[in-house]
Amino acid sequence: MKKGSAPRDYEALIRVIHERYSTMSKTHRRISEYLTQNPNDVAVLSVNTIASRCEIHPSSFVRFGQSLGYSGFKDLQTVFQKRLSTAAPGFEARIKALEHELIGSKEKRPAGFLADLIVRDVESLRGLLSDVTDTQIDEAAEMMKRAETIYLVGQLRSAPVLVLLRYVLTMLAKPSVLLDESGGLATHRARLAGPNDLVFAVSFRFYAQEVVNIVEESAQRGVPVLAITDSTLSPLARDANVLFCVPEHEYTFARSLAAPMCLAQALTVALAARLQDGDTPRIPTVTSP
Repeated sequence: MKKGSAPRDYEALIRVIHERYSTMSKTHRRISEYLTQNPNDVAVLSVNTIASRCEIHPSSFVRFGQSLGYSGFKDLQTVFQKRLSTAAPGFEARIKALEHELIGSKEKRPAGFLADLIVRDVESLRGLLSDVTDTQIDEAAEMMKRAETIYLVGQLRSAPVLVLLRYVLTMLAKPSVLLDESGGLATHRARLAGPNDLVFAVSFRFYAQEVVNIVEESAQRGVPVLAITDSTLSPLARDANVLFCVPEHEYTFARSLAAPMCLAQALTVALAARLQDGDTPRIPTVTSP
C-alpha cells in the first residue's frame, strides 16, 4: 500500500490487517494482535508504552504503520483516536474513576488482587456490551435452536465456560455433547457431528491445538461453527459462522472469565426464549440431589 493511501477509518484498517495477516512477519503479527484487541489503549498510550507491553522495539511499530501506508505509528494512531472519540461520552471517565478508587482502596487494604480483577472485569464487560450486536445474538441463538445436537469444545482455561453451557443446555433439554480431552477421544467424538448439528467452540490465546483442529475439521465437513475467542485474528475466526470476540487486554496470570461467562449465559437465555412460550424465558435449575 502506497504512502497516503492508508485506511482512514477503523473498520477499513481492520479489513486491511485481516487481508495481510497471513503474509506478515512474526513481529507484525504480534503487533496486529495487540492493535485489534486493545484499540482503546492504542488510542491513548505512547508508542513506547505499547511497545513495552508487547516486548517489541518501538521502531517496529513505526515500520508496521509505514507498511500499511501511514507516515508512521502516530499517523496510524489517529485512526484509533477517532474511533475512541465517537464512543459513548463519559464512559471512559467513569472507568478511570473506578480504577482510581479501587487502587486507592487497594493501598489501604490487602484486597489488592480483588481490586485489580474488578477493574479488568468492568472493562471487559463494558467492551462486551458495546461490541456485541443484537444480530450476533439472534444468529447464534437461532443456530443453537436449529441444531439437533450441540458439540461443546474448549480446553485449558476455556473449559469452565463449556461446563456452564452443558449445564444450562441440559436444563433446557437441548441435546449436547461435551468434547473434553479425557481419554483422548475429543477429536473422534467431534467427527460424529453432522451438518444438522453445531460445534460451539471457546478458545483463547494460547489456543489449544486440538480445539483448533476440531473446528477446522468440522467446518470442512459442513458442520456449522459458533465460536467465542479473543480476536478476529484467532485461528477459530476463519471457520466460525458466528464469531464473538472477547479481547483480553493483558496477558497476565489472573485472566478473568467474567466476560465469556456472561456472554455464554446471554446466549443460553436467548435460546431459552426461542424454546419456551412467553416473554420471560425461564431456565430450570437442579434443586435437589
